[in-house]
Amino acid sequence: MKKMKFTWILFVSATFLILQSCATEEFESEVLEKDLEIEDTDDKRPEVSRSNSNLIIEWSDMLLELDRQATGMRPNATARALAYIHLATYETVVVNMNGYTSNSARLDGLTINRAPRNIDPLIALNACYARVLDHFIYNVPENSSRAIRGLEVRKERELSSRLSRRLVQDSKRWGQYIASTIIDYSKTDIAAEEQILAPQPTSYEPPVGAGFWTYSAAQERALFPYWSEVRTFVISPEETTSVPPVDQYSAAPESGYYQQMLEVYDVSTKAAAENNDDLWIAEFWSDDVEGLMMSPPGRQISIASQIIDEYNLDLQESLVLLLKLGFSLNDAAVSTWDDKYKYMVMRPNVYIQEYINADYQTNLFKFIYWPNPSFPGYPSGHSSFASAAAGLFIDLVGDATDFTDNSHKGTTEFLGTPRQFASFSEMAEENAFSRIPLGVHIRMDCTEGLRLGYEISNAVNALNLSDNNSL
Repeated sequence: MKKMKFTWILFVSATFLILQSCATEEFESEVLEKDLEIEDTDDKRPEVSRSNSNLIIEWSDMLLELDRQATGMRPNATARALAYIHLATYETVVVNMNGYTSNSARLDGLTINRAPRNIDPLIALNACYARVLDHFIYNVPENSSRAIRGLEVRKERELSSRLSRRLVQDSKRWGQYIASTIIDYSKTDIAAEEQILAPQPTSYEPPVGAGFWTYSAAQERALFPYWSEVRTFVISPEETTSVPPVDQYSAAPESGYYQQMLEVYDVSTKAAAENNDDLWIAEFWSDDVEGLMMSPPGRQISIASQIIDEYNLDLQESLVLLLKLGFSLNDAAVSTWDDKYKYMVMRPNVYIQEYINADYQTNLFKFIYWPNPSFPGYPSGHSSFASAAAGLFIDLVGDATDFTDNSHKGTTEFLGTPRQFASFSEMAEENAFSRIPLGVHIRMDCTEGLRLGYEISNAVNALNLSDNNSL
């Protein structure tokens, strides 16, 4: 009898606890639903504020550290990754941005569901950044995913204060959904997906001809020789102007070609001997060395992040700038590599060693055991990336500036002391022609790369993000 009474008491107690728990959960659910219903009755979505660009800067810092450590991506796969990363971040928040629309109707094959009304843009953006960085920046140290997750958790904790659990979870799911959608969209570009797995394909053999570029034993194979087939976002290689080299290959000392090679030899050897400003410029803009420096396209993200901070750009302005910058860098890589493997212009050190000084080495050689990047010289990729970015900066804030590039501030492994510029066009020009004292490009490579990059940035500047028929 006592046992039955005790069992009954336990049953009653357990039933009470279950009912109490259910009541509590129902109450919490009602509170969350009430909060959401209140937000749903407001036709105006929460707008982004000026202070919120700090989240972008923090994630950009993470991106640049991953970019520095990544192997086998630069520069082409990196430029492509930056386009998709910033397409995803833009699409995550565009529903909260005044006057801007999704790219889903601009980009063939991209479909995005309608966003729920109750989304906190910063929580969603934070979740999106974590997902796309973990996917698109590959060949990084094993602890990179943990670092990404650590930043995501820390920022979520900061941003979710005083927000309902339901709102936080819905916002995270939206950011993750957009990230997954953009990742899936990127995989439909089969040409790129195949090439990032085999950036130096054995199927490619460079054509043979007088003055033609070819790879050395140290370089193994040509890098990204089929990159012209990769998806573009605004302007394709067929739509850009392809300008043949102004000087054709010649071994004659009086020829323009020889004189361009001689300039590289004179400037680069003097820079090394005197440790002068030209060497500072060469190393400051190099960005060739994996594990030590960020990539050339990544460098433009570093500059953009500094512009966001210096010019106090709000979240909306920042997302638009980075979207356009990603598009511009991607399209610059595709058109530049199309021309590189069309014109097959050789690198200076090969010519100089044959006709000027057999013992010549570039100023890059002390950092990398092979003397040149593993692809033809004309046009210069650094130069096209420089102007593909500078054209956007100029369109946004004007050319005149008092800008100091702190991308390598504090470094001791190379000459990375910050440099100051009075205009963004001056900065782009210095970046472009820094390849001469480094010893890896002749002048016409840099001139054409600079021209091509501005052609691409002009097309991107004309992109009307408020009109789905803008392309």
